[in-house]
Amino acid sequence: MVTTQNQAAPVPRAPAPPAERPRRRPRATSGTGRLAALLVSPTLLVLTVVVLYPTLVALKDSLYGTPGLNPKTGFVNESDPFVGLQNYGAIFGAAGARFWNAFWNTTFLTVTTVALETVIGIAMALIMHRAFQGRALVRASILVPWAIPTAVSGLLWRWIFNSNGVANALTGQHILWTTEGFHAKLAVIIADVWKTAPFIGLLVLAGLQVISKEVYEAARIDGAGALRQFWNITLPLVKPALLVAVLFRTLDALRMFDLPYILIGAKKTSVETLSMLAQDQAANVRFGPAAAYAVILFVYVFLIALAFVRLLGADVLGDDGPARTRRRWLPRRRTEVAA
Repeated sequence: MVTTQNQAAPVPRAPAPPAERPRRRPRATSGTGRLAALLVSPTLLVLTVVVLYPTLVALKDSLYGTPGLNPKTGFVNESDPFVGLQNYGAIFGAAGARFWNAFWNTTFLTVTTVALETVIGIAMALIMHRAFQGRALVRASILVPWAIPTAVSGLLWRWIFNSNGVANALTGQHILWTTEGFHAKLAVIIADVWKTAPFIGLLVLAGLQVISKEVYEAARIDGAGALRQFWNITLPLVKPALLVAVLFRTLDALRMFDLPYILIGAKKTSVETLSMLAQDQAANVRFGPAAAYAVILFVYVFLIALAFVRLLGADVLGDDGPARTRRRWLPRRRTEVAA
């Protein structure tokens, strides 16, 4: 048997290229991190002093009672006795009627005033956004109520709602606005809406000025009327600014104190809010129950803000809505029309 020795030698294979390692994201250098920490530190310091420290102190004080006679020793306590959660138990127990009245007053005034301020604020923003003679004067007159301090505004409206004031002269009736009853709530609502509706109008006006005129021109060409333009263009594009304004006003209205306190008065069941209740306890040297009311109000405001951001957080960013609205109403390119 003959074997051939001229067989082709095996060709050596090229070494396989090394596997590519996944790229790592570039990390911030130490200098950049230090600069960021340096820039953020003043804000964190202010938040710690203004928000975190008072909250912790109020939480600690809510666990202590009012100094009084010690039944074991027969002497007066020199310091506040530790009572644990008794202040919270008293709020939802013996003092539950007054607490729930203040809670529902706070909720009712917040919902009513914010709803009216939103509608009126949007109308103010649309008026201030239009081009006409004397627009600067109209803008200044609309923003004047918001610039007036709340205490001064409360005194002005107290004079208006006096028994012989302007309100009774216009209605032709003799209503005691600053006494108990639903008319006291109505007086607070009118005064608060008059003062803070321009705030929402100002933020909505800022959102209106960002909208391009080409969007409205394209909508007119498509035959969209004024109502359809407002519903499909103005409202979606101004929604981020509007939601921020409503959130700020809601949080501010939940802490309402000075306007009903000055306009109607203290210890009025019709308009007593949680802030007024906490102030009344502190004025009577019951700092433990006052701190408990303040903590409950803080938790209530925090939960409302958290729910608002969680439910409407995506819309607040406004990533898809404005772009989708612009693409819908902007005129198509010539190549698309020819196709």
